[in-house]
Amino acid sequence: MNASELKVILDKHSKWSKDSTTGTRADLSDADLIGANLREANLIGADLRDADLRGANLRGANLSGADLRDADLSGADLRDADLSEANLSEANLSGADLRDADLRGAIGIYSFGPIGEARRIGYAVKHADGPMFALGCFWGDLKETCAAVVAKYGKSLYEKQIILAGKIVMEATK
Repeated sequence: MNASELKVILDKHSKWSKDSTTGTRADLSDADLIGANLREANLIGADLRDADLRGANLRGANLSGADLRDADLSGADLRDADLSEANLSEANLSGADLRDADLRGAIGIYSFGPIGEARRIGYAVKHADGPMFALGCFWGDLKETCAAVVAKYGKSLYEKQIILAGKIVMEATK
């Protein structure tokens, strides 16, 4: 999808999000949006199922209530994005930057924390291979995440909190 086509869709969607009798809800399902600049875009309630958003700039975007099921968001910049109530079931968030993203009520992603002295919030998502955990900028499975924490902080309450969060997430994703 080229930039001018995307702009038309976003303009119509912006109108729709303010008054559903005007404009058109964005249907970007299956769209190729690799590396797209969607910084601060209004994508409230948009359909982004199966969209390829690898490396996309979604910093500060409003994705509240958006359908991102099975979307590929690997390496995407989602800092400060509003993902509240979004459906992220089976979305690929490997390497995505979720710092300061609003994930309240999001489906398919689990937050845990605050943990450690830095009071960080960690996130976990379920992939076909099992849950993947994000802590700071680190992504990995539970074993890799614990190893990264131990390498940085040593054996501590921090590691115990990660293990407990991991058990909760794995139970919730069964």
